[in-house]
Amino acid sequence: MRTKDVLAAIGTGLWHWDHAVGKVRLDAEAARLLGLPEEPADFSEAFIRSRFHAVDFAEINGVVHLALTEGTLAEGRLRVMDTDGKVLRVVRCRARVTPLDNSYELVGTLQEVPEPQPGTSAARTPVTGDWRRSREAFLLDAGRALAEARSTAEVLRVAAGLSMPGFMPDGLAVFGIKGDHISVIGHHGQRPGDEQPFVDMSLNTDYPAAEVIRTGRALYLPTPEEYRRRFPATWPMAAHFDRQSWAFLPLISAGRTVGAWMAAFAHRVAFTPDERSVLTTVARMLAQALHRAGDQESQLELTVGLQRSMMPTVQPDIPGMAVAARYVPTGGGLEVGGDWYDMITLPSGRIALVIGDVQGHDVRAAGLMGQLRIALRAYASEGHHPDAVLSRASRFLSGLNDTEAEGLDPRFATCLYIEVDPATGLLDIARAGHPDPAIRMTDGTMLVRPTAGGLPLGIHADTDYPTTRLVLEPGETMLVCTDGLIETGGHDLESGWARLRDIIENHEEPETGDSLEKLADTLVQAVHGPSSHHTTGRLADRREDDIAMLLLCREGGSCAIGTGGLEPRAPVRRTVLTIAQAEPERISEARGQIRDVLHDWADEDQIDSAALMVSEMVTNVLLHTDGDALLIAEISGVKGSRRVRVDVADSSDELPHRRRPGELASSGRGLVLMELLAGAWGVNPRGDGKSIWFELYEDAQERAAAVPEGAQAGASPDVPPEEPPDGDPSLPGSSLSEPAA
Repeated sequence: MRTKDVLAAIGTGLWHWDHAVGKVRLDAEAARLLGLPEEPADFSEAFIRSRFHAVDFAEINGVVHLALTEGTLAEGRLRVMDTDGKVLRVVRCRARVTPLDNSYELVGTLQEVPEPQPGTSAARTPVTGDWRRSREAFLLDAGRALAEARSTAEVLRVAAGLSMPGFMPDGLAVFGIKGDHISVIGHHGQRPGDEQPFVDMSLNTDYPAAEVIRTGRALYLPTPEEYRRRFPATWPMAAHFDRQSWAFLPLISAGRTVGAWMAAFAHRVAFTPDERSVLTTVARMLAQALHRAGDQESQLELTVGLQRSMMPTVQPDIPGMAVAARYVPTGGGLEVGGDWYDMITLPSGRIALVIGDVQGHDVRAAGLMGQLRIALRAYASEGHHPDAVLSRASRFLSGLNDTEAEGLDPRFATCLYIEVDPATGLLDIARAGHPDPAIRMTDGTMLVRPTAGGLPLGIHADTDYPTTRLVLEPGETMLVCTDGLIETGGHDLESGWARLRDIIENHEEPETGDSLEKLADTLVQAVHGPSSHHTTGRLADRREDDIAMLLLCREGGSCAIGTGGLEPRAPVRRTVLTIAQAEPERISEARGQIRDVLHDWADEDQIDSAALMVSEMVTNVLLHTDGDALLIAEISGVKGSRRVRVDVADSSDELPHRRRPGELASSGRGLVLMELLAGAWGVNPRGDGKSIWFELYEDAQERAAAVPEGAQAGASPDVPPEEPPDGDPSLPGSSLSEPAA
């Protein structure tokens, strides 16, 4: 009897599916099972596909690709549909998959699955039953959990907690490759130390994981007998675990086998195509998760190394000074950007503090930052003045932009260079497009100190950088930072500084410990969340911009307000500003400084009055003298009864005279405003010029109530006004001649 007659007698058809040419050949019995004329024939792939239920065909297509990968049989059940869309019958398909060039062919059998008899409970098939829906839900959950794992340890914990539908491994192991040996990356379900025999095993060992790594194909061992038959040499190593079934699957990443995954079961598992499909899918997700976690761990190691090499440790033992520094990366990519800080010991014995930001947040920005930092150190170590250091650095960066490869946009960098004299607190500051420094005064108030500046480095090769000289008083702290600390969270420069002022002024200093380090942590945490000292901090969420920050406190006062059990003393707040003849635009800056100094003053009208009087005083110096204006503002006393005194000094000996301007006059009202608005005012002659001053009192209303009737208002208690000859109501020593409107 011929084979085809035997197969026809038992209702089994033969078929050949050539995927390369898109043709399917059926024998007579296979054609009958598909509802076609009972004779051998060739059909197109699309026509045969239309004879099956769409869901079932999609399922069997996945089984075929799985069998092609593993070199096993493709098995499954399919519903055959008639022309009216009704189920004609259910057939079982078994086929051998043979790979071809960029394609494959299948040769197999079709056999009808008998319908269940009435009164019996028919088991749901994997294709149409609840198991398939449970499997899909499981794979979605597993993929999401593995995608969120950030380290190898997390990936292994997730893999150990996967609850597979219908069959649950009680032992897992992940094997990696080290040279020509395999190693155990992690395991679950075994006792500590059980992995030792498998830790350093040659790839040539007769062990399932080694074979899977060598061949790149999965192995399924449904019984202990099958394990013992195929791997007799290593069976004793596995026997004492008392498992009944094993699956070993390759971990493939980017087309390369990087390890193997073992799932061991305490019960017998048949490893049906659906079960193998689940295991294969999990193995693929596991391989991707391990590869991603390995990349992140390598990246983190590289990041930390780069940060440590690029960011110096600040010098903690500056005589009379305390320094704290922070660097916080963006949290994206290599976590290394263009922000940096530095601290340089100069030949003169002074200290240079440098902070800067190279445009961009990529490897190129980090590379340019490293080169620029080295160049700045070299120029500073030669003993150049701050303006010369920045001019040379700008020329250096401009030269780098000119010599870089074509297609790369030129980069610029902002920078703040400060030469510090620890003995006197003298600061010589040069600024290249960078945010100004801020000073926390001895009463805890923060003021942004305007400084002269030039273009960012690298924009123009020959750029001048004017310097500004400030004095850091004992107990004051200077903050310099990159714009990441100021503008993060949707803030602009103005609102960002206001936020930092609130943080600093509401900061509670610790009773013990390093108060400057605590302040640095408070600033970073308030803006971005927790971080560690210097460059080792890793933040939990993604940052908008890098942060580099330096704090410099001059000791001798109190770097921490209200600490150390000392009695609080009357606070003093002081700011100094020089406005040159060629800088009339900085008059608005002077008004802003006064408003900043008085930001917590009780009377808003007095703040407006102070800004108006300062504007008049500075304007008159620039209009009617040949020198610069030196503005000094100081607040003293206890809040609620404080006094603000503002002095504007110039180098002219000419005294002002009060005038009586007409309604249409554009000038001449300066002294009138002083008399109307100031609580007290006057003039102090000096050897090299003069200064005119005014005072405002926070408790002015209480003072006014206490003044005896007939007392003269508006005059200084130290320099009482005098009536000049000929009835001219000018005040001696005033510098407000010809004041501007």
